[in-house]
Amino acid sequence: MTGAAMDSENEIRIFHLADLPECIPLLAGWFVAEWEPYYGAAGPGDAKSDLADCCRRDGLPTALVAVDAGETVVGTIALRPSSVGSRPGEGPWLSAFLVAAPRRRQGIGSRLVAVIEDRARELGFDTLFTSTDARDFLSAQKGWQPLRQEASLRGPVTVYRRRLD
Repeated sequence: MTGAAMDSENEIRIFHLADLPECIPLLAGWFVAEWEPYYGAAGPGDAKSDLADCCRRDGLPTALVAVDAGETVVGTIALRPSSVGSRPGEGPWLSAFLVAAPRRRQGIGSRLVAVIEDRARELGFDTLFTSTDARDFLSAQKGWQPLRQEASLRGPVTVYRRRLD
């Protein structure tokens, strides 16, 4: 695998999903399991289609994939023009952020967020939004500011904004 951002401490490499489209079925399964109300059989979403839409290196939507030293996919994140709770004039959105359950709390998520923030800057954006029910991951120390509560198919989420310096 080539063209990856490397995190030597954790031996995590980060690729554009466009470079690893064979990961789409695996990631789609993760999406269905994690966000079943939206991507499950009764939901309106299509995980494979959403992921396929993110197979680009330039522009939105785009997604990244984290791969460990054993070439196992361990996480993903996307940059999209809209997401849960978005309003006109807001964007881009950090979304589709997921780390494999056994690999959580190992710095992979923080690394994915840092790389997607850099990607947003490279694309010319100065602000990033996200919506989540995982409040412990985002904090003012990391630059994320809560804006409002919104409803989602899984319950309430908080919309956050981060100014990219």
